[in-house]
Amino acid sequence: MTRNNGITNSILELVGETPLIKLQKITKKLPGNYYAKFEAFNPGHSAKDRIALHIVQDAEKKGILKKGATIIETTSGNTGFSLAMISIVKGYKCILAVSDKSSKDKINLLKSMGAEVHVCPANVKPEDPRSYYEVAKAIHKKTKNSVYINQYFNELNIEAHYKTTGPEIWKQTAGKITHLVVASGTGGTISGTGKYLKEQKPNIKILGVDAIGSVLKKYHETKKLDLNEVKPYKIEGLGKNLIPTATDFDVIDIYEKVSDKDAALEARNIVKKEGIFPGYTSGAVMQATKQYAAKDMFSEGSFVVLIFADHGSRYMNKIYSDDWMKENDFL
Repeated sequence: MTRNNGITNSILELVGETPLIKLQKITKKLPGNYYAKFEAFNPGHSAKDRIALHIVQDAEKKGILKKGATIIETTSGNTGFSLAMISIVKGYKCILAVSDKSSKDKINLLKSMGAEVHVCPANVKPEDPRSYYEVAKAIHKKTKNSVYINQYFNELNIEAHYKTTGPEIWKQTAGKITHLVVASGTGGTISGTGKYLKEQKPNIKILGVDAIGSVLKKYHETKKLDLNEVKPYKIEGLGKNLIPTATDFDVIDIYEKVSDKDAALEARNIVKKEGIFPGYTSGAVMQATKQYAAKDMFSEGSFVVLIFADHGSRYMNKIYSDDWMKENDFL
């Protein structure tokens, strides 16, 4: 760790080098040792800072992103926040197409960061002109001097985690890691981190987390997109109704699906047991870890790293609201 040794010239210098925290109580009944890579310590409070900065810097190096340009992206919220933060520092305009599944907190955060936000229906097909993918593409087409980040189909999404998250975890665990548990959305985090770790130690198990209502687990098992799997679900930033090319399915050993309710309750459980305040997908990762343990995935010698992708403050009107939890029959 080299951060915070003196003056930081820009908030963007604080991206990466997040802590690995030993989980003490929540995993007490599970065999092995468990550690959370808490990505909320990034300045934009999520793992998406890593990919946003990497993609923007790459576009600048290639001369694609020029002074006065507009950055456009499709996001469930966190990547949008990261891009809005970067745009402020670097002087770009930022336009975001956001799913209406995103929490009000996230949408308000994006607006407060100066981004132009277009809220799009979540429960439509990806090719529907109202979907956030198509809205972002249409805005890009008509906006001069604009760059579409396109995180779901951008190989740099994988590369960002291959160059940063993977090496950090390898160093922090002194190579002792045996299992990595990661929520799979765009797939950049699990693919890039998993690829790096498997290159260091091929027998490390990369355990994916998918949502009930998403197509990723079945696609991983059959290599076929089954749209019958698709149904509405609440978790943001987890699962997909299409196959993102930013997911390298060969790196992932297995997937476990979790429910909206279990993920929400487990996020709250993390707060109560560990004092860590995580986002919705962190609850999904914790729940999946317990489901993997129930299937005898771990032993006493296991060294398991869970990626907690963002901070709970993004979900105050959702999983941390008793009213929202009761409305959805989760409490």
